[in-house]
Amino acid sequence: MDVSRTSTVTQEEAVVLAGQAEDNATKSGRIGQYRYQITQMNTAEGTVVVFLDTSDEMLSYLRVLLLSGSVGIVCWCLMLLSVFLLSKQAIRPIAENMEKQKQFVTNAGHEIKTPLAIIQSNTEAMELYQGENKWSRNIKEQTERLSDLMQHLLLLSRMDEGVEHVHAIDFCFSDLLMESVRSFMPLMESKQIDVHTHIPSDVQIHADQSQIEQLCSILLDNAVKYTNEGGRIQIELMQKEKHLQFTVQNTCKRLPAVSPDKLFDRFFRSDEARTQKSGGYGIGLSVAKAIVQANHGDIRASYMEPDVICFTICV
Repeated sequence: MDVSRTSTVTQEEAVVLAGQAEDNATKSGRIGQYRYQITQMNTAEGTVVVFLDTSDEMLSYLRVLLLSGSVGIVCWCLMLLSVFLLSKQAIRPIAENMEKQKQFVTNAGHEIKTPLAIIQSNTEAMELYQGENKWSRNIKEQTERLSDLMQHLLLLSRMDEGVEHVHAIDFCFSDLLMESVRSFMPLMESKQIDVHTHIPSDVQIHADQSQIEQLCSILLDNAVKYTNEGGRIQIELMQKEKHLQFTVQNTCKRLPAVSPDKLFDRFFRSDEARTQKSGGYGIGLSVAKAIVQANHGDIRASYMEPDVICFTICV
């Protein structure tokens, strides 16, 4: 035994350690804070077992690990603080521009409403003196179109700004939906559309009645506009536990070549030429989505083969 180079191990303890190393049946390893190496000698000395105290080395590793972790946490906190402060500065112009854009839409909408009303009233007055003609009819149709567009834009703007309050009450959704379907029946009959309805009686809902009425009008109007001549519209209302599911399906000449979620984008039109043949202006479904979300519901669109579009609302 040679324990002259250490003061922490006695000869008896060294004997015990050597025995443990031999019992491990490995030429090298670790016992506690000591690493050992066993070497077979070619002389009469036999086997030599060398032990190395690694406690200082382990303490050094722990110090480096602790220091590195502390520095890393401090740097991460500083970086997070910097990103937080700088991101606010970077996003501020974007947020201000978005707010100005919303305010512009609101102000422009209110400013445009007055000239439209004047054009409409002057056209009607002109027809009283000169009679109705194709030019006066075109003026009235386009002013009505612009007026509807501005109403939808103002509604979206108010919802974006959070100033459009939802006045939720309990009312009969079945009666409201049936009344909406009846109001669109003349248009459906003029296009020879086959209408199927499944609307149970006395289905109640807690929501803003005027907004839900507008939602039904938008979806039915959209279905009638894009259903082909002699096509089919299916309207269903179902009670599912605490929720209502309202679906509107309609056939069309061909399905849009975009994902169903794209249909809710503002000013999206499946007609790339953006003609006025269908009479739409690509904002109705955006308004429908805003109404559903304001009433804590969900709306989604899906395609059903071969030529059916389905809108599903859960409230």
